[in-house]
Amino acid sequence: MITHSKPTLDIDDYRSVMDVLESGRLVQGEQVAGFEDALSSFIGVKSGVAVSSGTAALHLSLLALGAGKGDEIIIPSYVCSALLNAVMYVNAVPVVVDIDRSTFNIDVDDLKKRITKRTKAIIVPHMFGLPADIDEIVSLGIPVIEDCAQSAGAKYRGRYTGSFGVCSIFSFYATKMLATGEGGMILSDDDRLAGIVRDLRDYDEKDGYSVRYNYKLTDMQAALGISQLKKLPSFIERRKKIAGLYDGSLRDISFPVAAIPEGREHIYYRYVLSLKDSSGFMKEMLNLEIGCRRPVFKPLHEYLGLSGYPGTEEAMARTVSIPLYPSLKDEEARKIAGGIVDRLKDESGERRA
Repeated sequence: MITHSKPTLDIDDYRSVMDVLESGRLVQGEQVAGFEDALSSFIGVKSGVAVSSGTAALHLSLLALGAGKGDEIIIPSYVCSALLNAVMYVNAVPVVVDIDRSTFNIDVDDLKKRITKRTKAIIVPHMFGLPADIDEIVSLGIPVIEDCAQSAGAKYRGRYTGSFGVCSIFSFYATKMLATGEGGMILSDDDRLAGIVRDLRDYDEKDGYSVRYNYKLTDMQAALGISQLKKLPSFIERRKKIAGLYDGSLRDISFPVAAIPEGREHIYYRYVLSLKDSSGFMKEMLNLEIGCRRPVFKPLHEYLGLSGYPGTEEAMARTVSIPLYPSLKDEEARKIAGGIVDRLKDESGERRA
């Protein structure tokens, strides 16, 4: 069975964790500080604060921005529920917007229509490794939290995603671009914001009491993160090579392959097909022992009982994510490509991202 996704680990990763185990210092310490410095330096921002998950990073970012009851936080509908959870954690109001059908990223025109005097922040995911229209969104003058859970190492006009907003968050879940099992980080050039986040995370041994959170990362996870970060450029190169193989196979059957918007680098966290019969396709691929999945389980507007999101609803009906990760073998990628070609020769569809 070719699984849909899995981490890419090697002997250096194993050794990095073993060194921590042998040191006897397992909790937040030197490795966490080193990981914070390494990722913030790589992305090109001043400060990093490592936490226990990407959701925790979103939660603390909203708290650091002062978001609370009655404030509106804009988020796209076509995304995982972590964003909605974080907004609810701070008792704010989620304002859900549609996506651009050609990129799966937040629809800037729809976003502009939903801004009000109560808009406190915009959370902008870079979906599937393709940067969103981040310059235009930042220019609106509302604090932007970049969600780089799927875009670590992607560039927009020569700069890494995560360096545009007032802060950015990263996830290191087992199948993300960098894998530490669980984990996350907040990056920011704003010393005050980073200081608030750090205080909220480091909850104990304080002179005065306020609610803080046990959202620490361990040194074991951080050591693995440092090791993974060293390989990120090669991970991205491998992802692009596999995506190129898929692109070539689709072109051979005249299946449309969408162009990447100018000034953006796609790092292919996910390779997403847009099909007429996505459910049938996934079943047929499963018969070939190839695991495919819907890239988003359920859109946020459906959780909230909302309507009027045509871009999101089309994506939910048609999209399928096929296996793509650095440890995917060439023969596995060719098998996947062959299976796609056999099943899509008569399909009229479009691969958008």
